[in-house]
Amino acid sequence: MPGFTDDNNKPLAYRMSPKSLDEYVGQEHILGKGKMLRRMIEADRLSSIILFGPPGVGKTALARVIANTTASRFARLNAVTAGVSDIKQVVEQAGNPIMSEGRKTVLFIDEIHRFNKLQQDALLPFVEDGTVCLIGATTENPFFEVNKALVSRSTVLQLKPLSEEDISRILHNALSDRSRGYGDMDISCPEEIIGRIALWSNGDARAALKALELAVITTAPGCDGVIRIDEDVMKDCMQNHTVLFDKNGEYHYDNISAMIKSMRGSDPNAAVLYLARALSAGEDIEFLARRIMICAAEDVGLANPNALLIAVSAYQCAQSCGMPEARIPLAQACIMVASSPKSNAAYLAIDKALDDVKRTDTGVVPMHLRNAPAKGMEDLGYSVGYKYPHDYPGHITSQQYMTDKTVGRSYYEPTDIGYERKIAEYLDYCEKIIRQEKTK
Repeated sequence: MPGFTDDNNKPLAYRMSPKSLDEYVGQEHILGKGKMLRRMIEADRLSSIILFGPPGVGKTALARVIANTTASRFARLNAVTAGVSDIKQVVEQAGNPIMSEGRKTVLFIDEIHRFNKLQQDALLPFVEDGTVCLIGATTENPFFEVNKALVSRSTVLQLKPLSEEDISRILHNALSDRSRGYGDMDISCPEEIIGRIALWSNGDARAALKALELAVITTAPGCDGVIRIDEDVMKDCMQNHTVLFDKNGEYHYDNISAMIKSMRGSDPNAAVLYLARALSAGEDIEFLARRIMICAAEDVGLANPNALLIAVSAYQCAQSCGMPEARIPLAQACIMVASSPKSNAAYLAIDKALDDVKRTDTGVVPMHLRNAPAKGMEDLGYSVGYKYPHDYPGHITSQQYMTDKTVGRSYYEPTDIGYERKIAEYLDYCEKIIRQEKTK
């Protein structure tokens, strides 16, 4: 089973992959001096790990570093193309003292989330008994996408998007390296262009190196033999700003969570930013509209009843128009919800009432509140004694509406925010009328 090899015909991103920990850039939170993973690698005492994070942040590069520094036998599988038979082959070689040369086998599985349940189950016992030491790499959150038994037997490490400084350093390395990069070529790439690439790559080193490579190989040298990379060239090579978003994976959930929390937190600028990220990534507009409606009901509630009306209208408008026009009503609703006064009193009220219904006997509907649609039902007490509110002062009457077993319980407690203040004032008015009626 082949490990990692160097090949100067490979893309620049592959060639510039670090060979040692000293060459590795970024992820200081797990690879800094004294950090656990660095100690494990330097001591060659590696245990099973799962690396997860967005594309281009160094997951496979870290596996290559381990391959170059460990004394263990190193094997690699790609979950997209590998099957159970490939796993068995690695395990058989690992258990064969001649083929393994008596060394521990480290098995790197790229895109491990793509292994189905059967494949992951086939791997599990050999990770558990130490036949192989697993290094899994995935862009998905392993707590959702990888067998829980495998996760529990591994150390899960999250790799973060690289900083602009990290990307700039990687680009400088590529421009100066004479054996793997462009150090033997006369290239002019101003610092501001390197900074622009770092900014637009959005933490993805692979995207940054790909853009640099494309700029170099497609730009003809000037009369002096210098390849000059200017802003126009780089814009053309970068094409579109890389958006750190996956509408089916963890970043989908992170982004929508941030949008909802920004609306709830009354920050319309942040809310519309996350909406834009979702729309740019091709998120389902109906899904976005539903989340805005739910936030309008749950977090704005009766503090601004119009917020829900606008959110529902935006949902209907988005359905009718589709993109790109749908972005406008969605933004309007998103900003309305974020900019509205907030109250979750209605949300708390229904949950409190539901909890009562589930946990206690809430009694029967009082007879005077029941209908008497059929002849003879009034003789049994149905609807007898009901007071029609419009016949009373203020259109309020003191009759009992709660069941006998729930009299005195309170579910809805209006705040003094927004329109809900008027609701609270009206309910106080109702209480006053009822007290006056009872004292007569």
